[in-house]
Amino acid sequence: MTWLKICGITNLEDAHIAVEAGANALGFVFYEKSPRKAKVEDARSIIRELPEEIEKVGVFVDDDAERVREVVLEAGLTAVQLHGQRVLDSVWNDSRPAEECVGVSKLIPVIPGDSLKERGVMISERAHDNIFALLFDSRSNGEVGGTGTTFDWHGTRAMVQVISFKLPVIVAGGLTSRNVGTAIRLLQPFGVDVSSGVEARPGKKDPAKIRAFVEAVGEAKKSA
Repeated sequence: MTWLKICGITNLEDAHIAVEAGANALGFVFYEKSPRKAKVEDARSIIRELPEEIEKVGVFVDDDAERVREVVLEAGLTAVQLHGQRVLDSVWNDSRPAEECVGVSKLIPVIPGDSLKERGVMISERAHDNIFALLFDSRSNGEVGGTGTTFDWHGTRAMVQVISFKLPVIVAGGLTSRNVGTAIRLLQPFGVDVSSGVEARPGKKDPAKIRAFVEAVGEAKKSA
């Protein structure tokens, strides 16, 4: 089964629906400009009610390692998703193990998917050892995450598959129940990550869309 993350969780009801539907991970966005921003105290309350096996992922954009660590420890996160060069540099330039630097050992660096058409991905040995997976997302008008747009799957297919031999790959950006099967068949990722594609509105999920998405992922894996 493809690893599946539902991102942009802001309330306990949506969290329970996502878990019951079959999600492996939930994402909590700690970015001031996001309409899906979660308060740390709210995330903590939700996480306390989740099964232990569910990955609780904090999403950070252009923060520094110290702020990431503070939120991780306060909210009870088990992994972090890192958008932007500032936060990545802050983590990679810290000589401490990831668990000391940001409070968890599972790191998910985010790379714009379309950048793979221009260059590869250079990962140091130290960074490699701390990476849970690489997440390839889309950008729209400079926005990161939750844009509802896809990157060029056909144009990046070969590079994504090469990278998959070295590290697990998660595909995000514009995924819905209608197109996730295509993404899985083309890119053969370890996991997929959805936010706007299962929403009723920003910050509120649609139960029917969540269930349809999970079902589509399962069907795609069977036929892959």
